[in-house]
Amino acid sequence: MRDLILVILLTTFFAAAVTTHVAILAGLVRRRPRWRAAVALAFPPLAPVWAYTERMRIRAVLWGVTLGAYLVTLMVAR
Repeated sequence: MRDLILVILLTTFFAAAVTTHVAILAGLVRRRPRWRAAVALAFPPLAPVWAYTERMRIRAVLWGVTLGAYLVTLMVAR
């Protein structure tokens, strides 16, 4: 039962982190300079930094929270 819960949490947190990252990329594509979206796709840690500076603060914080929750759950699963 514990393993099932961990798998569900890992899947949920990973999906939330990827979704948030894609939402940040979509926001960066709509703002100039657009090249930041391509760079943030290649180097994901830059995405929340640029999102925060572009006033997408909720997305930036959510990116960090979901990634943190995923990593904590991953450590618990090991």
